Amino acid sequence: MHRLNLTINEELYEQARAYSFIEKKSISQIVRESLKEYLSKNSKTKQQAELILSVDDEREILSILKNDEFISNDDFKKKFDL
Repeated sequence: MHRLNLTINEELYEQARAYSFIEKKSISQIVRESLKEYLSKNSKTKQQAELILSVDDEREILSILKNDEFISNDDFKKKFDL
């Protein structure tokens, strides 16, 4: 597990503290769950992130993402009737 420092405003902190108390969860646990949910929502970005994490040639992947040439496997199969 990695440690992450996070700066938030007072109002957001107090809301998180109240939720933490009510749900009997640590603020860290709430942040982890929220981040996990946020990261799973956008499938195109999720696929791009997975591609970045799996690539050997960093320059190539950065070029693909910069030029927005990325296409998911499902979209590729549909496009070429595979």
